Amino acid sequence: MKFILEKSKYLALVGVIAMLVAAVAAFAWGTLKTVNTVLLVFRSMGMDKAITVEFVEIVDSFLIATALLIFTVSLYELFIDKLDLPEWMLAHNLYDLKTKLSSMIVLVMGVKFLEKLLDVKNASDLLQIGTAIALMSAALIAFGYFGKKD
Repeated sequence: MKFILEKSKYLALVGVIAMLVAAVAAFAWGTLKTVNTVLLVFRSMGMDKAITVEFVEIVDSFLIATALLIFTVSLYELFIDKLDLPEWMLAHNLYDLKTKLSSMIVLVMGVKFLEKLLDVKNASDLLQIGTAIALMSAALIAFGYFGKKD
């Protein structure tokens, strides 16, 4: 039984491979968005009002891709084996991994709010979205600050 349980750590490879595929797809998605936005800039001679939002969406897609990559390498290091990567890229326990996820969610929510701000149609809706994002961000930041038990 001990042998089976020790080797079960390799089940994490299913998640690692799936997340690596997702990270590659997200980087490709960001690259396609970048190409389309650059073409829009040239076609419209920089006059299209959607350009600013498009550039913000590019940042958002690469943030998501980076988060997926960080999770992929961290899961691998947590369950399978050590990796020779920069320290900031790795989580050394599940708490660190959850904290990194919380930080990335806060960043993505900030980018999404900026997209809404640039495309505002109703000030009341913007206030509601902003309040919801602020509350969620505060909860995630508090989790990161107060959640660790030594």
